[in-house]
Amino acid sequence: MDDILTLSGVEKRYASGHVALHGVDLAIRRGEIFALLGPNGAGKTTLISIVCGIVTPSGGTITVDGHDAQRDYRAARAKIGLVPQELATDMFERVWDTVRFSRGLFGCPPDDAHLERVLRDLALWDKRGSRLAELSGGMKRRVLIAKALSHEPRILFLDEPTAGVDVGLRRDMWALVRRLRDQGVTIILTTHYIEEAEEMADRIGIITGGRIKLVEEKAKLLATLGRTELHLDLAEPLAAVPAGLADATLSDEGRRLSYVQREGSMPIPQVLRIVEGAGVTYTGIETRRSSLEDIFVDLIGEKA
Repeated sequence: MDDILTLSGVEKRYASGHVALHGVDLAIRRGEIFALLGPNGAGKTTLISIVCGIVTPSGGTITVDGHDAQRDYRAARAKIGLVPQELATDMFERVWDTVRFSRGLFGCPPDDAHLERVLRDLALWDKRGSRLAELSGGMKRRVLIAKALSHEPRILFLDEPTAGVDVGLRRDMWALVRRLRDQGVTIILTTHYIEEAEEMADRIGIITGGRIKLVEEKAKLLATLGRTELHLDLAEPLAAVPAGLADATLSDEGRRLSYVQREGSMPIPQVLRIVEGAGVTYTGIETRRSSLEDIFVDLIGEKA
C-alpha cells in the first residue's frame, strides 16, 4: 500500500519561542484509518492545521497525494477534507446552501447528486432546508462532515469528530467512517475517546510534546505492549507462590494469586498448569486483557 500523505521534518515555532512541533516525520497509507492520539497540548491540532494549510510550518516538507503542499497548494488542498473541533458555521445558513457553497469553494462543478448522497449518508437529507441554528449539536457536527466531503476529498481529517455527541450518533459516525474507507478515502482522526481509536483504526500514532513517539499497527501494538492479567481466588491461603511462578504475586493475606502475562512471558495456560500441579485449588478465576487506553497511559502517563 502506497503513502498518500508524508511529512518530513515538519516544525512549528511561534514568535513567542514556543515550539509546537519538533521535526515530525509521518507517513499515512492510502485507504487506511489512522488514529493520532496524544494528551492536550501534544501538537495534534497544530499538525492537522499545517497539513490543511491553516497554519504555516516553520520547516519541513509535506506531500499530499504527490503534490507538494507549499509549492502546489491548490492541488494539495483539494485532496483534503477537514472536520474541525469547533462548530464554526453561519447559523442562519441552510444545510443545503452551506454544503453546496463548500463544494464551490474548491472550484468543483455543481453535482447535486453527490451532495444528496452525502446528506443521505449523514441522515441530513430531511434537514436540507433547515437553518443551522435550528439543528442539535450532533446534527451541526454532521453538517461539518458533509461540508468536508462536498468536494470529494481523498483524505479526510476528523479532529475530535464525536466530542459532545451521544453514543448512538457516535456509532452512526463510526459506520460512516468505515464506509468512506471502503470507498477509498483515507481517514485521519484525533480523539479523546481511546476506545474509538481501538474500535476503528488500522494504525495508531502517539504524539506528545510535539514529537511522534510511536506509530504502529493497532493489532501489533496491542500484542506487543499489551498484557493479560490473571487473578485466582484461592480456596486456602498460601504462604508463598508455587515454585516456577516467581513473577506471580499474592494478596488478600495469601488468598488471591495474580500474574501478568506480557510478550515473551509464560502463557496463562502454563501458569494454571503449574498452580494445579502444586495442588493449589481456586474458587474463582478472572482474566483481563489490557486495552489501547492502558497502553496509552503506560506510554504517556496521562489520559488522551
